[in-house]
Order: sequence, then structure tokens, then C-alpha cells
Amino acid sequence: MTHRFDRRAFLGYGSLAAAGLVVDGLQVPAWAQDTRGLPMTPAVQTSAGRIRGAVRLGVNQFYGVPYGASTAGANRFRPPVAPTPWTGVRDCLQVGNRSPQDPDGPISEVFALDRREPMGEDCLSINVFTPSLTGSRPVMVWLHGGGFAGGSGNWLLYDGTNLARKEDVVVVSVNHRLNLFGFLHLADLGAGERWAGASNAGMQDIVAALTWVKQNIAGFGGNPGNVTVFGQSGGGSKVTTLMAMPSAKGLFHRAIAQSGSALRGVPRDAATQATTQFLARVGLKATQLDELQQLPWARVQEAFFAEPRIANLGGGPVVDGTSLPRDQWTPDAPSCSADVPLMMGSVETEDAWSDPPPPLQMPEDEMMTRVRRITRNDDAKARELVALYRKTHTGITNTDVWLIMNADNTRRANAQLLGELKTAQGRAPAYLYYFTWRSPVHLGQMKSYHTLDIPFVFDNVDIAASMTGAGSDRYALAHRMSAAWAAFARTGNPNHKDLPSWPAFNASAYPTMVLGNDCKVVNDPNRDERLALKAMNSAGRGTSTG
Repeated sequence: MTHRFDRRAFLGYGSLAAAGLVVDGLQVPAWAQDTRGLPMTPAVQTSAGRIRGAVRLGVNQFYGVPYGASTAGANRFRPPVAPTPWTGVRDCLQVGNRSPQDPDGPISEVFALDRREPMGEDCLSINVFTPSLTGSRPVMVWLHGGGFAGGSGNWLLYDGTNLARKEDVVVVSVNHRLNLFGFLHLADLGAGERWAGASNAGMQDIVAALTWVKQNIAGFGGNPGNVTVFGQSGGGSKVTTLMAMPSAKGLFHRAIAQSGSALRGVPRDAATQATTQFLARVGLKATQLDELQQLPWARVQEAFFAEPRIANLGGGPVVDGTSLPRDQWTPDAPSCSADVPLMMGSVETEDAWSDPPPPLQMPEDEMMTRVRRITRNDDAKARELVALYRKTHTGITNTDVWLIMNADNTRRANAQLLGELKTAQGRAPAYLYYFTWRSPVHLGQMKSYHTLDIPFVFDNVDIAASMTGAGSDRYALAHRMSAAWAAFARTGNPNHKDLPSWPAFNASAYPTMVLGNDCKVVNDPNRDERLALKAMNSAGRGTSTG
């Protein structure tokens, strides 16, 4: 029995996911919506046909709205196509499929909020939450985490009801193709014109979803001229990739990247080599791509996850020269989104969400072993860095030395780099935040961990009590953060009356909004550590953090 299973069992979710709920004597899948007694919305016309949803807590909810056709068969690995139109009114009351992926979920505290809906290639759907079907509200399009490999926009954690109701915005969550199904690069195999666009299908799906928003969101009370894309972890990587895609230009007007960024893509020659290896694994040649489309998706998935894993295969965006003409944020900010304001940030102890999490009291030798990973086994530099963190963080524990340093060296450093590059571009403002609120769950062992900012942004701290605990101190921060995200979506500036004045980022002062029980702006709060780590990493960073 693994530690992960123990923690899930602690929450009692494993049996729920496996068996579902029993409602009035009927077995209901755990992922299903209970819509009994809810009023229906009026029918809304979309480009493919009329739909209706349900009204819950005064918010119009539409689940599983198709923005593309099934990606099975002849559509597999190729650019998305429009859904087949329907007649009559389609009820959109249940979430759609998630893309095929590794069925293993995240840590239990987050896993409890995963609906575990079925996987399938008919997965191009969105969920829409709106306070009214009339008006012209800011639209906030959520891109889920899980790298480019897993996850789903259907998680309870991403329910947009509270954010839509509280801040009078329209919230949209997106499902799209992932891993091999979304990022198998076939365009350079010389297999014919039909395959010329077969690259970055998962990102092309997101562009298709944004196109759907542009064409249809006015019927849901949203303003197609004021769209914000926001996402956490892999969702932040998707946001920063969209900012480098010419096909996405004009489909969104603000961007928020939370603990995730994509700085570089996979080179097209490396991606093509990986594809060739994969075809050999399933016994096919480049001339047999039609047969690849005919394989059962479970067989494709099995071959993708088989050991040894193939390097550069289905891991994320490929710099294919067309859908993604260049590395996303290397060496500079992408020009096609120069006029788009950006908010970016990270949490204090990102990797405290490991399974199992680091101990409350880490032995000195274990801490030094971990720090030496950062310094490339240079013991003297490792001791210098530890001494610096102990000097700048009075009374810091060994566990926090490692967790904060590692977060500073990865997701925080990349968020800061985004701010530097965006500001150097000089066309639109950027805003930097640093989330330090610590969860009390597991005796505080998980601290300020990766994903913990999400329930505060969505004002879902009660839904996400498995992540946040049940303390009353959660509510003030949830209000401040959800209002800041909505203000940014509304105007491109996150300031509001209940938050201290938050200046735009600049590379000289490094103003940073620290988000905790006490929210405050601090100029360059980790200057000494930042510069020490930056000097050590002057050779550059990896492709993405998600």
C-alpha cells in the first residue's frame, strides 16, 4: 500500500470515486452533477445549435459544451474541427470527457476535488458559469494544470460559480487534448499535405476554444472584446505559450500565469525523431499514419506510457515554425502579445506538495544533499546558499531552507523572468505576486504548496477545505485575491479598494505583492537570494515549469 493511497483513504475519496454516490437508491457516478430541483436556463444560441443549462446559486451553469468535434479516428492528432451542428435544444448539464491520460491522480488533498470523469477522445468541451445571459462582462478562461500531460478543466476546484457570482464575470474552463494525443508532432514526416498541420494539437484546441468564446460568449452575458486567459502550473505554461502563438492573437486581452511558465519549446527535429521512435514502437512507418489513427486510443496510450519512455515525445509544445514559430519566451517576450498585460507569480514552498511531503524537521544532511542538487554538487556553494537563507529568513528550519530555495530557483525565478522580459518589451504592464499563506492541513506539513493559490482565486476555499483547512482566516484572503484577479480581467490592473496599492512591475524596484494573511507590497523581497541563484544559473533554464 503506497503512501499516496493512505492519504486518499484518509479523505474517504477513493471509495467515492470508485463506487459513486447513492441518491434515492440509484447509483450515480462520482463525476455526475446532481441537477434535481434546479431551474433550467433559457436556451442560448451557439454556432452549433441551441443549448441550455441549470441555474444554481443564482449562476447559470453550462457543462460539457462542445467547441470541437470528437478527435477520434480521422481527427486524431490533427487540428480540431468544428462540432457537428444539432437541431433542437441540447441540455448541457454534465461535464464532458477528459483527454486520455495517466489515470493516477495528484496528491490526496487535491485529488479529492477531481471528479474522475471518464476519459475519451471526444473531449473538446468547455464549462461556462455566468451571472446573467445579458450584459457584457469580462470573460475569464481557465486553463487547467497537470503540465501538458494530465488534468481536466472539470475539477470541482475549478468550479466558476463563486467567482462569477461574487465578481460579476463570466468564467469558462477548457478541456483539450493532452500528452501524445495533444502533442505528437507529425508535420515534418513528409507524409503529405493532410498532415502539415498535425502539430501542437492540444494548443490548437485551446485556440479553437477561444475562437468559440469570441463567436458565442455574448449570448452568455460576456464581452468577447475583454477575455483573460489564466491558469496554474501547466495552465500557466499554456497561457505563456498562447502568448507566442500568432493564431491566438486578438482572442484574449489579458493573461495570468500562476506557478507555471513555458520559456522554450521542443525543437522540431527532436520531436520528429521522437515520433519516428514511437511509430516503430507500434509497428508503423511514416506512410501509415492512417493506420495510427485506427488504433484503439487505449493502445496508443499504452504505447506512450510504456517503458523506457521516449524523450521529447508528447511532452509539450513543439517549435514547429507555424503554430509556434519560436521559443515562447526565449530570448525575449513574444511580439504577438506585446499589448497584452500580464500577471504572474508563485507560491512560497511549491514542492511541499510532494507525496509524501517533506518532513516538518528535515535532518541537516538530507537538506544539504537536496541543496547540492541546485549547486550541481558544489558543496562550498551549497553551504553559502544555506547560510544566505538562514541570514535572510530568521529562525528558518532545514525543511524551509530547501523548500523556499527550490521554489525560488524554479517557478519563482521564472515568474520574475517573465516580469523582466515583459517590462523590457515596454508595451503593456506586468504585475508580480508571491503567495505565502500556509495551509494547516497535515499539521502544517505542506505549508504554502503548489496549487494552494487556486481556491483563493476562485473563492472556493470551502469547496477546497481538503487543501485549505477550515479556518476563518481563509475568507479575507480569498476575497482579496478573487477581487484582484477579476479587477485585472476587467481593466488590466489588479488594484481594488481592499488591497494595498499594487504597482506595475519594473526591473529596478521589483515591486511584489505578497499575498498572505497580511497583504503588502515589498520591493524585491528576495533580492540577495535571487541574485545569488541567478548568478549560479547564468547558463539558462529549462523549457517549462508546469
